[in-house]
Amino acid sequence: MKILYAVQATGNGHISRAMTLLPYLQEYGMVDIFLSGDNSNLQLDAPVKYRSKGISLYYNCKGGLDYWQMIKKIQPLRVKQEIRDLPVEKYDLILNDFDYITSAACARKKIPSVHFGHQASFQSPHTPRPGKRSITGEYLLKQYIKATYHTGLHFESYDDFIFGPVIKNEILSAEPSSGNHITVYLPSYCEPQLKSIFQTFPGIQFEIFSKETKALRKEKNISFIPVDKSLFNKSLISCTGIICGAGFETPAEALQLGKKIMAIPIVGQYEQECNSAALAKLGVTCLPTIDKNFASHLNNWMESSFVIKKDYSNSIGQSLDYVFSLPLSHQEEEILVKEIY
Repeated sequence: MKILYAVQATGNGHISRAMTLLPYLQEYGMVDIFLSGDNSNLQLDAPVKYRSKGISLYYNCKGGLDYWQMIKKIQPLRVKQEIRDLPVEKYDLILNDFDYITSAACARKKIPSVHFGHQASFQSPHTPRPGKRSITGEYLLKQYIKATYHTGLHFESYDDFIFGPVIKNEILSAEPSSGNHITVYLPSYCEPQLKSIFQTFPGIQFEIFSKETKALRKEKNISFIPVDKSLFNKSLISCTGIICGAGFETPAEALQLGKKIMAIPIVGQYEQECNSAALAKLGVTCLPTIDKNFASHLNNWMESSFVIKKDYSNSIGQSLDYVFSLPLSHQEEEILVKEIY
C-alpha cells in the first residue's frame, strides 16, 4: 500500500503526532510525507517527499494571533499551483492532518481521503464548544478540510469516529515524579512578556520553553529552555504542574501523566477555545487570558490538589484500526467531496 501522509507544520503538535504515528503507518505500507506550513519549532525526524510553505498561523507576543503576518505569508498563485501538481492519484491512502493543499488536490482530482487528527473531531456536534460559538471558527473547523472520511482525536471519545490522542512512547512509558518546578509552554507569548509575568512570583520555580531561547539560561526564578522534544519531556514528566496553551498534544500528554494543568487559549484561536471548554468539563483550570487577576488564579491553582489522569495507551491502535477498516479504494468508493477547482 502507498500512503501519502500530509502534515500541517503550524505549531509543534502536528509534527509531534506525526513522528509518533509514522512507525505505525509504515507497518501498513510505504509512506511518503507532505509537510505543509512554516511555523514550527520542531523538526520532523523523517524524510519529507513533498514540502510546501502552505498556509500557517502566526502569533503576536501578547497571547493572540498575528493576522497581518498570516496575510503576508499567503501566496495564492503558489498554493493553486501546488494543488494542481500534488500527485494524490498515485496513492492508495491519503491521510490528511489538517492540510488545505492536500484536501483541495484530492477534491480537484476526485480522490478519496481521510481527515485524521484533532481538527477532524469537530465534524461531530457532540465535541465540546465554548458558550459563545464563532460562526467563522465553526466554518473553518468544518469546511477548511474536505475529505471523504473523518477520524478525530480528542480528550474523550465524543462520537464513534473520535479516539484518544496519539501519545509518544516517551510519555507512555514514563514514571512521572513531582519536582519543584512548574513547566510553562505559552508559544503565543514572547520572552519579555513571559519574564514580566512569571518573575513576579519569586517563590515559584518556572521552566519556560520559548522559541526565542537558543541555549538554556537561568534568570532568578525562571529557567528559559529552547523548544526541544527531549528537554520538554523531561520537564513535563518531573513537574508539579504545567501552564500551557489550550492546544491538544501538550494537555493530552499532561492528562496521560496525571499532571495538574492550567490552560490558557490563544486569543482569537477558536479551536483552542473549544479545547478549553472540553478541558473545563474534565475539571481542568482554564483561564481566558492572563490578566490582572492572574496572581489570584495561580495561587488557587497551586493550592488545589485536584488532578485528572487519563489512559491513552490504546489510542493509536484504535484509530488506525478504524482508518484501515474504511473502504478506501478509488474505484469502489463514491467520492463524497465536491470539486473545489
